[in-house]
Amino acid sequence: MTRITLEGTRARREQPMLAWSGFLTIGVILALLLTNRVAAVVALVAVPIIFALITGYSLGEIGGFVSDGLGGVVGVTVMFVFAITYFGIMRDAGMFDPIIKRIVRWAGNAPATICVATTALALVAHLDGAGATTFLVTIPAMMPLFDRLGMSRLTLTVCVGMGAGTMNLLPWAGPTARAAATTNVSANDLWVPLIPAQIVGMLAALGIAWFLGKREQRRIGTTRLESGTRQSVDSEKKETSAVSASTAAEARGGENTHPSNVAQSETASMVLTAEESELRRPKLLWFNALLTLVLLVCLVVGVAPPEMLFLMAAVIALVVNYPGLKKQTARIEAHATGAMLMATTLLAAGSFLGVLEGSGMITAMAEATASAVPAGAAPALPLIAGLLGVPLSLLFGPDAYYFGVLPVLNALGAQYGVSAVEIAQASLLGQETVGFPISPLTGSFYLLVGLAKVDIGKHIRALFGWAWLLSIIMLVTALLTGVISIGVGS
Repeated sequence: MTRITLEGTRARREQPMLAWSGFLTIGVILALLLTNRVAAVVALVAVPIIFALITGYSLGEIGGFVSDGLGGVVGVTVMFVFAITYFGIMRDAGMFDPIIKRIVRWAGNAPATICVATTALALVAHLDGAGATTFLVTIPAMMPLFDRLGMSRLTLTVCVGMGAGTMNLLPWAGPTARAAATTNVSANDLWVPLIPAQIVGMLAALGIAWFLGKREQRRIGTTRLESGTRQSVDSEKKETSAVSASTAAEARGGENTHPSNVAQSETASMVLTAEESELRRPKLLWFNALLTLVLLVCLVVGVAPPEMLFLMAAVIALVVNYPGLKKQTARIEAHATGAMLMATTLLAAGSFLGVLEGSGMITAMAEATASAVPAGAAPALPLIAGLLGVPLSLLFGPDAYYFGVLPVLNALGAQYGVSAVEIAQASLLGQETVGFPISPLTGSFYLLVGLAKVDIGKHIRALFGWAWLLSIIMLVTALLTGVISIGVGS
């Protein structure tokens, strides 16, 4: 009995030290990530281990914490690697090309339909969850239409941002994968309940795009729409297409940029290098579309773990589209960089969370924070996280928020019985999803404003209000469907 009492007293004495170690760990990681001092992997692995050593844990104990943490993120990591590979193969095979052509052709010359088509194109292009790919497809495709009619390029970036943002809730997108790793639940389990909210968000984005198009039409005026200045605009269109093709080629590694190696199509987005043309598989279009549809249905229904579904789909896609060892190896290598970058980050996050949880830091932090938070405010943590998601995207990148802030919110919520899953789901309705196209802390953001050649500050001001509105609309939908509750969770 005496031994138990002494251990309990020692634990109580260690609680303040653990809490301070935890807060300092989070603070240092956030500082490093926000100032871009080191890669996320370095911060997430090194800082927690150093503070755990300072706190008094041995390397053997820390090794156990790390192993436990890695076990919790293996599934998410595998899913993300094979999701990137699968959608990369589909893009190489040209599955998205007919959709892009039809959307651009449907846009016509009316500003309203052009804006709707732009948002719809961003929705489709972002199916692989990669912001850079989305912007490389949508901006070059639609910018000549905007320029020809004298429409604002800020409206272009707003429409693209809304489409990409609402689609960024997908389970293989970065924010959901990070939230799943932090919350230790399947990314699919986070996403499926949010599908109604995501659909409402997509419809709302298309509605806002229609409104913005009508506003552009009023601004331009009927006379300019009818007469135009075709000669000057045609030369500008050619220049824009050349710049777009050059930018896309640079993003692919700078190969095959000579004009003789480029096959022009009816839109700037469909400018293909000789290598890309060789990779296209038009005869397998319907097979690839059916395979993707079956994959999505299986994900929603949950017939198997997402990582297994993507693994099988990627294998089938490789075998059918690119038979032979040489071709398959080339396709895997082509998408390895993006897959491994995210995989290493997720594994580093598992190490970080394992150390915080195993050492007791996260519990001590939650208890310390709980004592300072009014009990009446704690049950509203999901609502608060949802409402502040878009504004916080300006302050925290995806790594900083989901690996630094969200664990503290989850642990705090646990003190009052608030579901960590609900806090994560509420965060996903704004933080670095709808909010990522305005976040200077994400690399693809600069690609968006750079391709459209718009001022960063003006773009953020133009999109911020609409992005926040979309986030609130999705949050309200999640509340109405019972996915997120204001009261105390289980």
